[in-house]
Amino acid sequence: MTHMAVEHPYFGAFLLLLITFGAFSLTVAISRYIGRRLARLDTEKLKLTIYECGPEVTKQPNSISAQFYLFALLFILFDVEIIFMFPWAIDFKILGWFGFVEMILFIVLLAIGFIYAWKKGALEWHSIK
Repeated sequence: MTHMAVEHPYFGAFLLLLITFGAFSLTVAISRYIGRRLARLDTEKLKLTIYECGPEVTKQPNSISAQFYLFALLFILFDVEIIFMFPWAIDFKILGWFGFVEMILFIVLLAIGFIYAWKKGALEWHSIK
């Protein structure tokens, strides 16, 4: 039975995957150990010191609004959904009415999501004051 497993055409790829996973895990473990041994634990004082001739560092609150992240997330979401329409357009004749009805449902669901985000005010640009 073991002889049959060694002759499998993908046995070499599986063995390579196991060796790679082991080597990666070992490398991560070793670098984590060395990093924790060599790292300085009082880095906060070092980070707040003046480097060369710059101004003294002061801690400031994060002034980036979450609205930027929400806007970017919605852009990526709708952009990826629109990209799914290209393969449909290529195979439109093959899919026939079934594909047409599915794409109409897809567009309706996309429109519902867009209207929901619009009504919630996610697409309005708020200025930071």
